[in-house]
Amino acid sequence: MPDPLFRSLVWLDVRLGLLFAVGLPLVLLVWAVIRREAAVKRLLGLYWKVASLQLIALLLLTDRRALGLVLLVLAPLLMLAVLWLWQDLNEELADMPTWRGLPLTVRIWRWSLSFYALGASALAASALACLGGSLQRPLCAVWLEAPGGLHGIVAQLFGFVFGGRWTQGLAGFVGFIGLAAYGVGLLQWLLVRLPRQGRVAGEF
Repeated sequence: MPDPLFRSLVWLDVRLGLLFAVGLPLVLLVWAVIRREAAVKRLLGLYWKVASLQLIALLLLTDRRALGLVLLVLAPLLMLAVLWLWQDLNEELADMPTWRGLPLTVRIWRWSLSFYALGASALAASALACLGGSLQRPLCAVWLEAPGGLHGIVAQLFGFVFGGRWTQGLAGFVGFIGLAAYGVGLLQWLLVRLPRQGRVAGEF
């Protein structure tokens, strides 16, 4: 595949991610809080906990850690799973009137994000060839462009607000700390909560 075409696909993935994985969920969360829709709030609360893995991946890639490429494959699949996993939330959302704006938008978003997640994970899988090798290769370097741009923006804001330096090494360190906390939370859910409550979100 020509490098310009592949680069365009990666940046299209980034833009679609900003729309479906960040922008719309934020809008829906504010909308649900205003309308006091408990089921939608719980679904989005769970979604943001899982979607934080995408941010961890960006932090690791900022420090050129190849582990971030693995997380780019896993994060969309976990986001997809959390959208449809919960039996009680699925039933509550199905009972909401389909003609109302919020329920209709949530349904459209869930299906749109599902298709995006599958495509994003498949595209990111092409980056697994970079594991154990140099991230400076053209195929690998493309995946570092968006994290590098985000790092520049965060570094300026960090310096302006806190008067300190937000370095690539610091971003990688925060990413590893976040991944460790994420892993502990996931294991706790898999070993304790899932066997006890099954696919019921409850008040979590």
